[in-house]
Amino acid sequence: MSPDPQRLVTARPQPCPFRALHRAVPTESDDRSSLVQDDKAGHKMVTVTGAFSYTGKYVARILLERGCRVRTLTGHPGRQNPFGEAVEVFPYNFDRPDQIRKSLLGTSTLINTYWVRFPRGESTFGAAVRNTRTLIEAAKDAGVVRIVHVSIANPSADSPLGYYRGKAELEQAVTDSGLSYTIVRPTVIFGPEDILINNIAWFVRRFPGFGIPGDGLYRIRPIYVEDMARLMTDAVDARGNAVIDAVGPETYTFEELVRLIGRSMGRSVHLVHVPTTLAYVVTLVTGWSVGDVVLTWEEYRGLMGNLLAPEGPASGKTRLSEWLAAHKEFVGVRYASEVARHYAAASTESQLPWAKAVRKRP
Repeated sequence: MSPDPQRLVTARPQPCPFRALHRAVPTESDDRSSLVQDDKAGHKMVTVTGAFSYTGKYVARILLERGCRVRTLTGHPGRQNPFGEAVEVFPYNFDRPDQIRKSLLGTSTLINTYWVRFPRGESTFGAAVRNTRTLIEAAKDAGVVRIVHVSIANPSADSPLGYYRGKAELEQAVTDSGLSYTIVRPTVIFGPEDILINNIAWFVRRFPGFGIPGDGLYRIRPIYVEDMARLMTDAVDARGNAVIDAVGPETYTFEELVRLIGRSMGRSVHLVHVPTTLAYVVTLVTGWSVGDVVLTWEEYRGLMGNLLAPEGPASGKTRLSEWLAAHKEFVGVRYASEVARHYAAASTESQLPWAKAVRKRP
């Protein structure tokens, strides 16, 4: 049986030495010597980009339970902090590299989840690459000794897809940085707040038919968000360099995935195979109606190109089939909007169940 997401975020953490060691603002005295001393004492400082995001909040929780001090860099510094004083908050400041360096002083390991899912305004893949390079250089200047970097399955410098090409460029930047590193390559991450699985379920709940782009035989190896977070947090104490494919124990064709989601909710869904272009047009129209980007053309091409099903052993244990069966009551009940989550002026994420549960901790 899959872990219960509510239990995962409400479980009482182990005593954390954070309060005695907390510094409100990093200072130049947070040098390598003090960093090493803290590490030996078990009070390692880990900075997580996006610690209030989908995967990031699971990472932050596990780190706190393990007795680490946690800091975050975020694009939403005004967003309500569900961890309270246990996590220090600093803005990205990509246009001010020296400020990023100061924010990272005293950090032993940087866990980097920063990226953009699709271009929107000034947030482009090119800008994300430049910003991440700035972050890596600032980390080196601040004395960070290790980086855990989130990439994507099957990145390629020769890819015609900007998402995958940008991820490959940043993997090279990480390996060239001189820092000790682990690169984690996820596929589709499922969990209480995911986008893709939830929104497929949302469509299945509301419409009698579901359009399958092309033959539907392209595959997906989804990984549970808690398993993904543990891969990342375990890498903090790993030695040497590594590249890990973050994949779950089950592999589905896209058609099998949609059927599984329908069965888990007791729904009989009629599948219709349609040309990819037509499927994309339908998602565009749906996106306009819900004020979101449902799937981009690049995501269609990546999915149908089998880029989300790398070969090799599973690195996660949780089965999507079991998780869906255990949580069928809430999956797809509400549409999950990427635009609202990351670009809305006043985010409502602090109202989600996981955030309320964390705030109630003693």
